Amino acid sequence: MTSTILFGIDRLLADPALRAPLQGRRVALLAHPASVTADLTHSLDALAALPDITLTAAFGPQHGLKGDKQDNMVESPDVIDRHYGIPIFSLYGEVRRPTDAMMDTFDVLLVDLQDLGCRIYTFITTLRYVLEAAAQHGKTVWVLDRPNPAGRPVEGLTLRAGWESFVGAGAMPMRHGLTMGELGAWFIAELQLAVDYQVIDMQGWQPDAAPGHGWPLGERTWINPSPNAPNLWMARAYAGTVMLEGTTLSEGRGTTRPLEIFGAPDIDARAVINDMQALAPHWLAGCKLREIWFEPTFHKHAGQLNHGVQIHCEGPYYDHAAFRPWRIQALAFKAIRRLYPDYALWRDFGYEYEFDRLAIDLINGSPLLRQWVDDPAATPDDLDRLTRPDEEAWQQTRRSFLRYR
Repeated sequence: MTSTILFGIDRLLADPALRAPLQGRRVALLAHPASVTADLTHSLDALAALPDITLTAAFGPQHGLKGDKQDNMVESPDVIDRHYGIPIFSLYGEVRRPTDAMMDTFDVLLVDLQDLGCRIYTFITTLRYVLEAAAQHGKTVWVLDRPNPAGRPVEGLTLRAGWESFVGAGAMPMRHGLTMGELGAWFIAELQLAVDYQVIDMQGWQPDAAPGHGWPLGERTWINPSPNAPNLWMARAYAGTVMLEGTTLSEGRGTTRPLEIFGAPDIDARAVINDMQALAPHWLAGCKLREIWFEPTFHKHAGQLNHGVQIHCEGPYYDHAAFRPWRIQALAFKAIRRLYPDYALWRDFGYEYEFDRLAIDLINGSPLLRQWVDDPAATPDDLDRLTRPDEEAWQQTRRSFLRYR
């Protein structure tokens, strides 16, 4: 198989000179199901097959090293790998941060995680936590870089001080536009960490190139990095649709198109779309909204007929520069609040082990989005005025961390 793009793992496997600093050192891998090579070999198996690499441990983030857990907030245990006899430690089980004992099992940690380009996605929080632990224990971290499938656009409110959580790794907007390698460098600078850090860059990644605009569509196979991330279209919409997890609306879990759709049994989706178009048509550019009906097999509103909306951000309807998923989902909430002023929109439950703050606020990194939705006098222009300074500031902040021009 030939490809014009090489991910970090592919370059490490192909070039013994890149691996030379690893010889004689104990190596661990942090990976998940999408951690595969160009020929779809899992990175753990590919690295284990190299005679010059000594694998002594592996780590799995949320959903597990091999992606065994379907839903959110379902923990994975520590296990011994049946093929290689090495410990596989869960960073989404009894602990979220690696323990001293875990850190003692290796000298160099290779991080090979496919991200979705969204602050809420917990793999970037896990990256932050392992960097902090590596600084504390004098360990080396290499990120084997992968594409940000959502590309370079930036959108959303910046997480406010005091709102850090497992779904809020730091003061960035919802859609950050960085790769994992770039994010690692930003975390190190932001947190003032003294850590031996290296990025194995991709070769040939063009984040603005059509048709993928971040993902090398047609060149690389999409593997779900988490169970409900089934395709590129979900990755594009996710910076908006993830907010549905903080609501009573279905985000499509229990269907074959999770986080591309939303709805409920007790809303008129056609009326919602019409109100969105009337209120802020300029926010709906770059995609197509389609009225749908769906019946989830599990999760919210399981077994009930939901009236909903599908966000089509593919094919002839997609404009990468114009598409603003966070604003689209915010506008949907606003339309529902306008149509049904007393609708029980915000989900009141423990979210990612936080019980004292509303999930929608935890997701957004402050109450500002929810307050905008709930204020009858607040307009789309008001949200723009609140959000644009955050987006512009992040564009400046991240500039020095961009590795692919």
